[in-house]
Amino acid sequence: MDYTVPAEARESADALLAWAGANEVEELDIRFTDIRGMTQHFSMPIEGADAALFAEGFGFDGSSVRGFQSIDQSDLILRADLNTAYLDPFFARKTLAFVCDVYDPVQEEPYGRDPRGVAHRAEAYLENSDIADTAYFGPELEFFMFSNVRYKVDQHSSYYEVDSHEGFWNTDDPDPRMSYLNPIKQGYFPLPPLDKTQDVRADMVAMLLGLGIDVEVHHHEVGGGAQAEIDLRYQPLLQMCDTVSLYKHVIKNVAQQHNLIATFMPKPLFEENGSGMHVHQSLWKDGQPLFFGDKYANLSQSAMWYMGGILKHAASLLAFTNPITNSYRRLVPGYEAPVNLVYSNRNRSAAIRIPVYSNNPKTKRVEVRFPDPAANCYYALPALMLAGLDGIEKQIDPGDPGDVDLYEEDIGTPVVPGNLGAVLDALQDDHDYLLKGGVFTDDIIQSYIEYKRVEEADAVAMRPHPYEFQLYLGC
Repeated sequence: MDYTVPAEARESADALLAWAGANEVEELDIRFTDIRGMTQHFSMPIEGADAALFAEGFGFDGSSVRGFQSIDQSDLILRADLNTAYLDPFFARKTLAFVCDVYDPVQEEPYGRDPRGVAHRAEAYLENSDIADTAYFGPELEFFMFSNVRYKVDQHSSYYEVDSHEGFWNTDDPDPRMSYLNPIKQGYFPLPPLDKTQDVRADMVAMLLGLGIDVEVHHHEVGGGAQAEIDLRYQPLLQMCDTVSLYKHVIKNVAQQHNLIATFMPKPLFEENGSGMHVHQSLWKDGQPLFFGDKYANLSQSAMWYMGGILKHAASLLAFTNPITNSYRRLVPGYEAPVNLVYSNRNRSAAIRIPVYSNNPKTKRVEVRFPDPAANCYYALPALMLAGLDGIEKQIDPGDPGDVDLYEEDIGTPVVPGNLGAVLDALQDDHDYLLKGGVFTDDIIQSYIEYKRVEEADAVAMRPHPYEFQLYLGC
């Protein structure tokens, strides 16, 4: 089914409302993104909307959104980006949804802490630079699908339990569907019946296509317990950020239709591969690719410097690309996680890989492999681009490539920090490159560090871990 809205209907609020009326739309759904990358929304009957409301903006309480306003300055407004409008396939009543930018109603300016505003400013900064005018991104998001998840945390108890309808831990289950199980870390590319999520992924792909999102490929991932990957075709920065938000919405809701729980938590299973978000990226100018050349792996000098910038700023970048405490359960050696801060062609143990499937200049790109799908792309993709641009501006040498199995051979490369607190410290010390062009601001960075440290890093660190009872109860 086609859930897209025609281009002519997205030219103005009047045109959109007229199209909605002709197509029996009953409700509008107004959406924006918070600092965690979570989509927030509220709905209204379409009878209450007119073009004047779209122009004025949709008001909401910014103090109730994590990381936004204080209660004494709570009022904010949302202004729709009509180009993002679509029919939401998961609502019972016909609903027209769209993404909004957050505005300050007093200053009548974009709200400084709006993550989508960061992506807007990143594109504007690039367009005004002498380096390039377009940055293309192609993230590969991995995720797990579970049949049930149970957890509890309070002052005197803490546990979690995960079930998978194709998990290796259910070997005593009499259900005949459990006869074919993927061993741990051996879930890559099996045919059904080992791949029990083929039809689920196919339904997800069909829904994505119906929403106008181009999908390149889907498959079972390495994780035996129903790990999956559905790859998106590359897009410009802001458009890809919007697409990833919608992608996550689709994945979670289609999984629920199959009585499954989809999670983008990077490392939900002990001793199993975690979920990454490898980010392919390239710069273009005047319709021409800038990363193809005569340097290592047919890269241009600009591409080499771009990698140098990302490797130099990797520790602080991780605060946005790997933004939760669980991210650092994945970033450990031995589980295909790229902890080594070095580049290489074909080598998936390096932080940056240069794919060599094709020598077409238009497909030449770099793949940054350490990010994970918990990232808020409105922060993560601009941060990656700004680090790369800093590398080009300062001609940062990325060093020698790491063309060996870095899990087996130590060549002395630096590695990623080991926890969220360490990368927040790195962001505090190294963020000037993010402030260029006003893309990020000191307020965004300081409020982000404070939120992440108090609500996540410290909150996890202060709680006893269940495994500590096995280790230390007899002390």
